[in-house]
Amino acid sequence: MNTSDFADSDRFRILRPAPGAGGHSVASVFSSPHSGRDYPEDLLRASRLNAHDLRRSEDAFVERLFDAAPDLGAPLIHALAPRAYVDLNRGPEEMDPALIAGVRAAGLNPRLAAGLGVIPRVVAEGVTIYNGKLTQEVAQDRLRRCYRPYHAALQGLLDEARARTGRALLIDCHSMPSDALRAVPRIRGRRPEIILGDRFGVSCAPWIMAECERAFSDVGFAVARNSPFAGGYITQKYGRPARGVHAIQVEIDRALYLDEARVAPGPAFEAVRAALRPVIARLAALGPDATALAAE
Repeated sequence: MNTSDFADSDRFRILRPAPGAGGHSVASVFSSPHSGRDYPEDLLRASRLNAHDLRRSEDAFVERLFDAAPDLGAPLIHALAPRAYVDLNRGPEEMDPALIAGVRAAGLNPRLAAGLGVIPRVVAEGVTIYNGKLTQEVAQDRLRRCYRPYHAALQGLLDEARARTGRALLIDCHSMPSDALRAVPRIRGRRPEIILGDRFGVSCAPWIMAECERAFSDVGFAVARNSPFAGGYITQKYGRPARGVHAIQVEIDRALYLDEARVAPGPAFEAVRAALRPVIARLAALGPDATALAAE
């Protein structure tokens, strides 16, 4: 991992493959937009919650679960700014009128109604972050400093991959609260541990989704598709199979690797991280030569 080759803002980081890691033939880009845990002072001052409670929306340590990607030839971009500050998996226009002063309600948006706009009003389980409203200037400043730089960098990585190989594959990495899986149908008697989302077939080619599912299931994970999570704004925005850009959202059950109450790595963290390494290797290998293999 060439950690000296960061392309940083103060709110995200890119880990690029070291020379010779095979990145010249890799189409995959890994992204972790919700694992940031650098809580800015302006958020801590404005919030009615303490630092621990603010972390309830975090996809905690997901970037560490996927940090083998650069060693295997694929770049990894991950947020440093937390989701409670700005949600990189929302559209920039998704401003919550119940939180941002002067914003008018515009149609029915269930995410905004739930307080989960691009500047979140709540953390997990609907717990309110602020006592009052934020100004539009505050909201726009967060987009300027955190949101737009991340998306510009992510777009750049996808453009680089497509220029190298003729195709780009975005693996958008997330984790989900274990409670979110209570009502999900069992898979051969097991609760799903990985949910793969491709917007119900819209954001990536079917063979890529099939290869991704096999990569996880072959190492023992129970895998489901598109329910209860089919992919968010990032998957929708970047997944353009007709243009050679594919996107899959990966959701991992936090109970596998996290002490959810403490928001700390659980006892199985390193085992899950090790189990993901061959998965990452297979996803990184889905380059231009894989098309021929998939057709066989």
